Amino acid sequence: QQLLLLSSLWLLGTPPGSSIYQQPTDSPATPRLQYLLEPLHAVVHTWRGATVTLPCVLRALPNGYRVRWSKVEAASYLESVIVVTNGLAQKSYGPLSPRASLRQSHRYDASLTIANVALEDEGRYRCQLLNGLEDESVSLMLHLEGVVFPYQTSTGRYQFNYHEAKRACEQQDSRLATYQQLYKAWTEGLDWCNAGWVLDGTVHYPVINAREPCGGRTLLPGLRSYGARDKQRDRFDAFCFTSVLKGHVYFVRGQLSFEEAGRACRSRGAALAKVGQLYSAWKFSRLDRCDGGWLADGSVRYPIATPRPRCGGLPQPGVRSFGFPNKDLRTYGTYCFVGT
Repeated sequence: QQLLLLSSLWLLGTPPGSSIYQQPTDSPATPRLQYLLEPLHAVVHTWRGATVTLPCVLRALPNGYRVRWSKVEAASYLESVIVVTNGLAQKSYGPLSPRASLRQSHRYDASLTIANVALEDEGRYRCQLLNGLEDESVSLMLHLEGVVFPYQTSTGRYQFNYHEAKRACEQQDSRLATYQQLYKAWTEGLDWCNAGWVLDGTVHYPVINAREPCGGRTLLPGLRSYGARDKQRDRFDAFCFTSVLKGHVYFVRGQLSFEEAGRACRSRGAALAKVGQLYSAWKFSRLDRCDGGWLADGSVRYPIATPRPRCGGLPQPGVRSFGFPNKDLRTYGTYCFVGT
């Protein structure tokens, strides 16, 4: 069967709100790829709640081919199959199946569309053409815009084993950060002296200003690493990652106990904000309040987008913390979250 060229199909209109990435016409395709087009961009950027398309386009349709999409799981190094198609029918697998589908804007299009992007969707995806001895694939990285924050329990630092750290982040509208997310946060200014778990089971802490309690003054800035640790026995803090909110956070003024703070939010049709929700509002909505407020985990924090005197005393923007005060104290207001 004569192979049909893909170039004539670019005359078709691109669906609204999506893009088809293709090999530039003045640059030859990567020699190892006979049937798949190399994506123009290896990283696709998105955010929580969005709909995103990962491009995978065939330049020709071999006989008896199949296309399989899978996700490479960072924590286990396994590939989870998402969908398989032969061009006529498709079958979906795994937890992504309700939100994942093939775009199929034309018969050469095997691009994967993910609706309502979730925090756990970030990672590496692989589009593989299965064609007997001529299998080939392209890989893309799905990157969520977000923010990394350190997290510890009310009883102090280094209380989480890996599984507890993972659960603690999830309870705060976030997930354990990947090493790459922590590294990016360090490049953007995260400086923290307590070591914490990341998603792959390794332990690190980011240092910008070298100092004695953080590995010594002689070490260069960077991510200090304890490497892989025992997930059951070893205990550290957690580095959590969250993204854009589907809702908003607002402050309720008052001198409230923790219980009164919860009632104040519920009476407004809202709930006590979680730590991840406050960080998201600070990062993406530039929430800025010089007032400490209760959060759902019993901590008291406040977000500063524009540093100024008498608002924490630090020159950098960030979410400041008063720790975990006695819940009966009537000193603080509260931060509430209402979804949309």
